[in-house]
Amino acid sequence: MGNQIPVIESAVISGRGKLRVFGLRFPSRFRFTHVAGQGYRHYIEATIFGYPVMKVNEWYLDGNARMELPVGVIENEPKVDMAANLGLWGEAIWLPSILITDPRVRWEAIDDTSARLVVPFGDEEDTFTVTFDRETGLMRTMEAMRYKEATDEAKIPWRNEPLGWQTFHGIEIPSPAATTWLDEGTPWAVWTIEDVVYNVDVSEYIRARGY
Repeated sequence: MGNQIPVIESAVISGRGKLRVFGLRFPSRFRFTHVAGQGYRHYIEATIFGYPVMKVNEWYLDGNARMELPVGVIENEPKVDMAANLGLWGEAIWLPSILITDPRVRWEAIDDTSARLVVPFGDEEDTFTVTFDRETGLMRTMEAMRYKEATDEAKIPWRNEPLGWQTFHGIEIPSPAATTWLDEGTPWAVWTIEDVVYNVDVSEYIRARGY
């Protein structure tokens, strides 16, 4: 970010990815809309030859998650709300200054290449373990214990991992980046960022559907 840390209040992140759905890999396009540190909307299309075959609309707003998936709607599930909050902060890798400027966030040193990132979850807190490259100082991994399904009895290790870096508006962010449930062994999604817009009015857009 250079010598000055920008204050980011919103972000619209667009790009393409590769998703594993029901054991099959699909090219995809996505748009993630954030009110920084407060909520998000995800719109994802899995495609075949450029044509959408599955659409996902997801929201995490006012502390509540709602997921409109090809298999149905999921909402009013406390474990899904908790998972969505971790998703919100995991995606802060694309608007990273909020991990410094948000007064609710704090860092706790573990050793010279890793730290604990403590983030808010309603009146409570949740945590990530973040590792950094010794030579560049850039983030290597961001891991948390997260529920995968609303019916899960136990949390599962979950990782965000930068695979490369690109600069948008003077801010270096991970792209591509992989998301992995560690019990599966390989990423279920790889995200490549094509465009980021910061500090635009998303008050209506974040509650919409589709692009």
